[in-house]
Amino acid sequence: MIQNQQSMIFSPYMGIYDLVVPKENLLRKLNDLVDFSFVYDELKDKYCHVNGRNAIDPIRMFKYLLLKTIYDLSDVDIVDRSKYDMSFKYFLHMAPEEPVIEPSSLTKFRKLRLKDVNLLDLLINKTVEIAIEKEIIKSKSIIVDATHTKARYNQMAPREILMDRSKKLRKAIYQIDESLKNKFPVKNTSDVLEDEIAYCQELIDVIEKEETLIEYPKVKEQLNLLKETVTDDIEQLQSSEDKDAKVGHKTADSSFFGYKTHIAMSEERIITAATVTTGEKNDGKQLETLIEKSIKAGMEVETVIGDAAYSEKGNIEFTKENEIKLVAKLNPVVTQGNRKKEDEFEFNKDAGMYVCKAGHMAIRKARQGKKGVAKNQVDTYYFDIEKCKHCPFKDGCYKEGAKSKSYSVSIKSNVHTEQIQFQDSDYFKEKSKERYKIEAKNSELKHRHGYNVAKSSGLLGMELQGAMAIFTVNLKRILKLID
Repeated sequence: MIQNQQSMIFSPYMGIYDLVVPKENLLRKLNDLVDFSFVYDELKDKYCHVNGRNAIDPIRMFKYLLLKTIYDLSDVDIVDRSKYDMSFKYFLHMAPEEPVIEPSSLTKFRKLRLKDVNLLDLLINKTVEIAIEKEIIKSKSIIVDATHTKARYNQMAPREILMDRSKKLRKAIYQIDESLKNKFPVKNTSDVLEDEIAYCQELIDVIEKEETLIEYPKVKEQLNLLKETVTDDIEQLQSSEDKDAKVGHKTADSSFFGYKTHIAMSEERIITAATVTTGEKNDGKQLETLIEKSIKAGMEVETVIGDAAYSEKGNIEFTKENEIKLVAKLNPVVTQGNRKKEDEFEFNKDAGMYVCKAGHMAIRKARQGKKGVAKNQVDTYYFDIEKCKHCPFKDGCYKEGAKSKSYSVSIKSNVHTEQIQFQDSDYFKEKSKERYKIEAKNSELKHRHGYNVAKSSGLLGMELQGAMAIFTVNLKRILKLID
């Protein structure tokens, strides 16, 4: 059962917070900045209002997840820290003497209460709303890009994951007391997953008997991570697969297995929209969605800035119809033409025909393809096959027995011609300089908030992780701009 409103706290010790949580504390600032009642309004229908025990306040549970993202800690460690960190208790709307939740409650909250909630759009829209209210967002441009996140369960074999985590735990202990090595069980040498699990459990049992040792934060964090893997994640480790994750490509010769988060961001570095997809999805196809979400969030969009992935013909037409400037360089194939052996054929502008390096001019041309479709039309120039048979340059150009010889050139559509002209403008060149900002934002998500690897399997889990990470970086950015 859920209470109809957040309860008041009556404690003689509340004055402690004024002494130990200063005004410049990040969590105090976040509490002052955000009215978290929107979380209650969104989740209240997920609870019973008349029967059962009193449920833990959904706002408090949500704040626990936010703390996990801000400090990149496990469920066990974030709850444990909330026992003694007064800034945590203040942020969680708890009395100083109030007991904390069970860590397993966070798992239930994620699975039961956040299911079927579009948390990604909800949290982004909330931060954009705050930024607009504080008059932080003044630009009318969005910068778009995609960042990849590797799937959690494909990076290594299940046994290798356990080996890696037990190794990190041992290393943390050796830095404190190397003599404990003699008490540890013999390392597993077989390739059997069950044997590695048994070794890790033995290791955990030995370490937990060292009461002084496990009080060290760096040991406790590694120990809790290994325990969480052996117990809660054992089912996932045995399957070692993420059915939603797909292979995507960062460059022509490098790939990853996981997900993509497609992001739109204002010039003030506030993320205004995002979509999470599997790794193989094309970046450019998400542009319309990102623009529409940004506008729905409250942004006024006049310009979109991105790389060449967003300059496909459909996007150029969409932005033109909506009177939006698209600052994205066209693919060189479009601007320079997709001409093979262009050094061997030259265009005679007077005759309107191509001439080969032997000096033979095409005898006719034909246009292929239809107007108004996704692909550009092609002009094909045909040469006199009899001359080709006896040409001194026929090696590599003429194929014996061929009935015809042709040379094709793609025709730029009017859409592309206009975009090429815009690409040469001062406005385009000036706005292109803003694109670096989103690369820095992607780096912040990955290196400060654990967005380089998925914390759970499945697209829904990735969307939850994305929602919390983006909510966090947006709030931190707003606070910085206010200061």
